[in-house]
Amino acid sequence: MGTLLESDSEKNVLLQSQFPKQNQTLMFHFDSDYMAGAHPEIMRRLMDTNIEHTVGYGFDEYSDEARRRIREACAAPNALVQFLVGGTQTNATVIDALLRRHEGVLSADTGHINVHESGAVEHSGHKVLALPAHDGKVAAADVANFIHTFYSDDTYEHMVAPGMLYITQPTEFGTLYSLAELEELSSLCHKYNIPLYLDGARLAYALASPAADFTLADIARLCDVFYIGGTKCGALFGEAVVAPDPKYLPHFFPLVKQHGALLAKGRLQGIQFATLFTDNLYVDIARRAVNLALRLRKAFEAKGHCAAIDSPTNQQFFILPNEVIDRLLQHITFEYWGPRGDKESTVRFVTSWATEEEAVRAVEELL
Repeated sequence: MGTLLESDSEKNVLLQSQFPKQNQTLMFHFDSDYMAGAHPEIMRRLMDTNIEHTVGYGFDEYSDEARRRIREACAAPNALVQFLVGGTQTNATVIDALLRRHEGVLSADTGHINVHESGAVEHSGHKVLALPAHDGKVAAADVANFIHTFYSDDTYEHMVAPGMLYITQPTEFGTLYSLAELEELSSLCHKYNIPLYLDGARLAYALASPAADFTLADIARLCDVFYIGGTKCGALFGEAVVAPDPKYLPHFFPLVKQHGALLAKGRLQGIQFATLFTDNLYVDIARRAVNLALRLRKAFEAKGHCAAIDSPTNQQFFILPNEVIDRLLQHITFEYWGPRGDKESTVRFVTSWATEEEAVRAVEELL
């Protein structure tokens, strides 16, 4: 894997040699939570309004409705709400907006911006300052120690300053920050006068988890900026950035456009988020996904296959013998979480709002 591949075809040959060839008649998919299109109610509303002519860039009535519903759900009546297209784009844009040129962003070393965004934050001119992860989470003590150590160094003016803290809810490992942990991190960030930013790409699945002891209003109260994920949570695409106090994102609109994140047909995002935040649809469809994921976990554990991490959300990780993986891959798809081992490997199963009970039943029968 250390050699430079000369072509895509050569890369494909290498990948095919690493992983078993999969049956071409696969029926069920657990690779990620953005594989399906959009919730049927969203599709219906998009079709109903398809021929309408509205102003662009999110200044239409549907986007206004979505902002109103999101502010109500967050109990943040004055919040800035801005719609962007995708998660990596959103993280890079928000982090660029929150930081000064000499500052970096604190993150768990397993954080999405540090491992799975191809250096998007660094490309915008800011360094990711990695902290040790504890089941995917950052500890307040580690944040405090980093900041204290940084400013105790007489040469700190020559180094990248910790300008904000980035967390995800749920984490890359499907784990959750408790309300107490969020309150501790929020208090610490305010003590050191740095913003707390929460990546909510899968926020619906966090809110729907039986382990959640927080609400969306709690997140809005404790985080300076966060985003509500749509792409992985029932929408065709789109993320809603929320700044409960707009002072944290001044002049955000032109910065969104600079980052290529401004959709001309903004009403398409407004319609989707207005629908998701009608009659609690956003959390209800996620709750079903979480319940199916926990059912999957029971099925694996009943056959003696250990969960790699204790996740109460829609992402489940298992350590499986390679022969079991090879057999399952003939009928269903899922992802390796890291390189394939000699005898056993860690894999990830992800359910979504669109996962059918039949798919979970198929896994149970295959096991």
